[in-house]
Amino acid sequence: MAESEEQALEEVPLPSPPSPPVNPPPLPPPSPPLTLQTTTTSQLILPPPQQRLKSALWFSIGKTVDEETLNLGVNATPQFIGALTELVWAQIESVSVDLEAFAQHAGRQTISVDDVMLLSRRNEGLESVLRAFVDGERGGKAKKAGGRRVSER
Repeated sequence: MAESEEQALEEVPLPSPPSPPVNPPPLPPPSPPLTLQTTTTSQLILPPPQQRLKSALWFSIGKTVDEETLNLGVNATPQFIGALTELVWAQIESVSVDLEAFAQHAGRQTISVDDVMLLSRRNEGLESVLRAFVDGERGGKAKKAGGRRVSER
């Protein structure tokens, strides 16, 4: 290096360190020491039943969406799967209230096939699919019973 370059480097003032704050924030209290504990299954805190059901629904819908996206050659985002899960969950809540009301109105504590068919009365396509399924199930039960007709009620 030339002498003038060395002088130029030496003459560059260094920045001054930042001044400390006037009132520094208080330090957080020390955390307690960590201890390892073993837990049994009965000690684990499980989420409420509805949250577990919703998680299972999300998982099931995710698997179905994954299969369909592979078949169709498209992609689905996690946000799509989450939105679809919320949509299905809201529909399940709505349908369950109606089915409970139909059973209660009939003086029963158990939801029957008749309640589901009553729910589908305004959707002809759904009603025909459900009717075919129910007739197929009843036909299968009649064959298993040795030809005797088995009643649903």
